[in-house]
Amino acid sequence: MTAAATTPDAVIVRTPAEIKRSRYLGITYLFLAVVVLWFFARWSVDLGNFTFKLARPTDPSAPDLTLSAGRVTLIVGVILAAMGGVQLARGFGKMNNLVLAIGLFLFIFAFLGWATAQSSIGAFSMVGMMKTTIVRSVPITLGALAGVMSERVAVINIAIEGQLLGGAFVAVVVASPLTGGEDPTLILGSPIGGWIGVGAAVFAGMLLAWVLAVLSIRYVVDQIIVGVVITIFVTGMTSFLALRWLADNPELNKGPIFKSIGIPLLSDIPFLGPVLFDHNIFVFGSFILVAFLTFLLFRTRWGLRARAVGEHPKAADTLGVNVYRTRYLNVIIGGAVAGFGGAFFTLGSVGRFDENMTNGRGFIGLAAMIFGRWHPVGAMAAGLVFGFADAMSQTLGILQTGIPSEFLGMVPFIATILVVAGLVGKARPPAADGQPYIKQ
Repeated sequence: MTAAATTPDAVIVRTPAEIKRSRYLGITYLFLAVVVLWFFARWSVDLGNFTFKLARPTDPSAPDLTLSAGRVTLIVGVILAAMGGVQLARGFGKMNNLVLAIGLFLFIFAFLGWATAQSSIGAFSMVGMMKTTIVRSVPITLGALAGVMSERVAVINIAIEGQLLGGAFVAVVVASPLTGGEDPTLILGSPIGGWIGVGAAVFAGMLLAWVLAVLSIRYVVDQIIVGVVITIFVTGMTSFLALRWLADNPELNKGPIFKSIGIPLLSDIPFLGPVLFDHNIFVFGSFILVAFLTFLLFRTRWGLRARAVGEHPKAADTLGVNVYRTRYLNVIIGGAVAGFGGAFFTLGSVGRFDENMTNGRGFIGLAAMIFGRWHPVGAMAAGLVFGFADAMSQTLGILQTGIPSEFLGMVPFIATILVVAGLVGKARPPAADGQPYIKQ
């Protein structure tokens, strides 16, 4: 008898935490199945079909997706129930997060189908919703990237919300008198005054990040307290200036809005073209920053040193890495990214500043950073998840589902709570995250 024949089958041992999470996921799938079968499928029998439009109105050549609401909700409910049974029985192992994503996608698809079928419209633009998802994800992604750059060197940045808000205010105040709200010759979708406003927003974010760095690195003040203080200070200061200064000088609160730029040929691709390749510079800038920061952190010597400072600063110092300089540099780069994200709220969206217009997107960015496991690509993926939740709340309002607007506005924050609560699994931060370093 060979040794292979006598070797028992490998037994996969799951930790108590994995068993507990698997149980919670199984219960979640079964709960979603009950919701789909009891509420959606039950009331979808007499609703008929729903239609998802997969192209812009100007492109009639692309077909629409028309399905039976009753059949779709019934099939999705059965699949979710089966997923819940398998999850409780043995789990999906390393594919838990993938299966969770599929389950949530099926639930949302069935929900949107039901909502569309029961509305008076009977159809809605899927391409419009996907494009809105990407646009709404931009400030969250940029806020998450700011957090990634700081926490990769073990500095917690709770001040992202303040950096976004400060960037939004400074961008429009600087850009408005330079352009007068006019649109002369455009450079990549904006007059030169708009670009100066973006530069000012980036500088404002860097300045606030420098304050965070000095207090937390040099003076070893608690990083969370410093971040909260900066956010409260910026929120109060911008609110005061908006009410007492901008209200009396409206010409300083009328900045240019960056126009969308369609990439030749790519923007004409059905569905994907308008979704991915027809945006303003803030959307394209977020894509570029994700790629650039990923390369910087994981493909360069500087990135290796930065990650070493976040994991074991004493060992990095022993090997000749300047821990203080590395932390300062990363935190300030993160502030620049957040300042750029702040300019999106004014120059990339509405062209004016409104009190507390960031509306907690900086804190959602922190959740996206955790969800993305402190990686730029993961941060962008998480930002898209939250952006989709935001876009879905807007879509449900258009479909007139009867759900109160207050509940629709809660959708992005409910998604944040689910992520922070660990539904998608635990993520390990850099080992020295939040710990001050004092050179011996």
